[in-house]
Amino acid sequence: MRLLSDGYRRSPFVLIFILIMLKMALFRQFVFHGIQIDKLIGDAAAVLVLLCIAELLTSAKWKGTVFGWLNGLLSLMLFASTVYFSYYGTVPTYTALHGLNQVLQIRSSVGASIQPANYLFFIDILVLVFVYIVKLVRGDHNRGRKHAAKLSYVWIAAVIGLIVSGFYMKAGSAIANEMVEAESLGFLNYQVAAAVKANKENQAIKNGDLAETAAAAASLQATYSYRDTNAALNYFGAAKGKNVIVVQLEAFQNFPIHLSLGGKEITPVLNQLVGDSFYFPHFFQQIGQGNTSDAEFMSNSSIYPAGVIAMSTGYGDRVVPSLPRLLKQEDYKSNTFHINDVTFWDRNLLYPALGFDKYYDKPSFKNDHFNAFGASDEELYRVGLEKLQALQEQSKPFYAQFITASSHHPFKVPVNKQQITLPDALKDTQLGDYLTAVNYTDYALGKFIDGLKASGLWDNTMLVVYGDHFGLQTKDNDDTWVSEQLGIHYDERISRFNIPLIIHVPGEGAKVVEGVGGQVDIMPTVSNLLGISLGDEGFTAFGHDLLNIDHNVVGMRYYLPTGSFFNNDILFVPGKGFDDGTALDLRTMEKITDISPYQDDYNYILELMKLSDNYVRLLPKRAP
Repeated sequence: MRLLSDGYRRSPFVLIFILIMLKMALFRQFVFHGIQIDKLIGDAAAVLVLLCIAELLTSAKWKGTVFGWLNGLLSLMLFASTVYFSYYGTVPTYTALHGLNQVLQIRSSVGASIQPANYLFFIDILVLVFVYIVKLVRGDHNRGRKHAAKLSYVWIAAVIGLIVSGFYMKAGSAIANEMVEAESLGFLNYQVAAAVKANKENQAIKNGDLAETAAAAASLQATYSYRDTNAALNYFGAAKGKNVIVVQLEAFQNFPIHLSLGGKEITPVLNQLVGDSFYFPHFFQQIGQGNTSDAEFMSNSSIYPAGVIAMSTGYGDRVVPSLPRLLKQEDYKSNTFHINDVTFWDRNLLYPALGFDKYYDKPSFKNDHFNAFGASDEELYRVGLEKLQALQEQSKPFYAQFITASSHHPFKVPVNKQQITLPDALKDTQLGDYLTAVNYTDYALGKFIDGLKASGLWDNTMLVVYGDHFGLQTKDNDDTWVSEQLGIHYDERISRFNIPLIIHVPGEGAKVVEGVGGQVDIMPTVSNLLGISLGDEGFTAFGHDLLNIDHNVVGMRYYLPTGSFFNNDILFVPGKGFDDGTALDLRTMEKITDISPYQDDYNYILELMKLSDNYVRLLPKRAP
């Protein structure tokens, strides 16, 4: 211990460099499953630059303190990023800091994502603090002793570090896959590269034009063969004049539909609804950093999430073309319901941006302490039904959006609310907890539907039900084990990102739509059923009406690297680019060896998402 104390006193630069590099190696092991010495050089260069700056700007008296704080800060960043990766499956950039105020709201989910090994990032700090306390007790303050590195050597080290870091960033500048980019550049260089890229995009957009961008998007989409023929639109106006209720189900994947355990259906309500509705079994999430709030944004606007920031946070100050605004022209009242505080994910900005007339949040509901968010789905629907009946009495058509929360991670349902009994093999597992939560969510939806029928609203209402994003965490649910437990073929990407979309239109009956779709397609599909022509309205949509296309391609980013897409046949995930990417058949979930036929789809979706990003950045800001 004395030796460590002396070493730290004489050369904090060297000791802290070694400690931080050990943590960088640990981070790579956690995230990339290997230390990769050649790539670790990029980390070393960035750390060297950072420490050289501290060495040059800090007096001898404060060096120990400054280097100690740097070590602590980087330890915390690497720890948080590891936990973030464990939950989201991607390496965060500095833009994730915008979501720090949300952490307390999802602390149970965050806590469940932490592994004991993650605390290895802090072991050295505990030792150093102990050494410091021992020194204080002994009265050894080292006041008269100063040791400064020779400035010439520090400058040389800083220049070398900058050159090496610059080399790594230049070599990785063409990589669209964020995970590959982070792995290649190193954690700190990746943050700098993200900032440089954001600055370039912001500078480029200053000279942009919204109308030109919309025209470019329309022109690009015209090059893709979404339809084989120019036949008249099917189902146009099938729900014209009807009320619209959209239910966004929290963490709801598609596989529980029609699934039974021990002879008992997991989702009996949704199963019955599928038998009398349009059902889209090959429908996928497309959310970005904003998760549930991004799904709300997309389903109402048909604009891709930007990926680098929650859309509610980044663009909540805009006037967003949306379904509520279109329906307002038809004299609809638009309300949205969520049992959490409206400031969660900046929904207090999101809802005005989307043009909702009114929102109902936490104070509107009785807290029955279902989970960390508060009220149960049953309470959500109880209040919602009261408000909708009031609008019915005023003879006002309405658009109502319900954001459920009872199936939120970590999927703990109070015992008195559980509706099913799990097989012994699934008890005390995340899969078992998830199925229990999903079953309750289905049960509560059933009670809501019963209430709509009893109130006379059902026959005059189009009901849209979809999942916002995945529920099962890959680290807790090996796909082979899940497949064995449930008797299905479960894939960690295709099955995980596959969410349901069900649209019930009174009098239309059942139809299974086999084509692929994504959350950007909800708004155009709903608009078609309501008899609203987006073309006639001059509305720019980046999705398509799923009832009237023969082919589709939808992009995904954040949970998969930029450039990933689903089309009617495959899921494609790029490597450094297209050529080293992988494709999986959506039906068999087997790897496709020849990916060459999908090059055009890859190029197309990259350009479409770029135009979507430009479009939303150019939207006008709302008046204060």
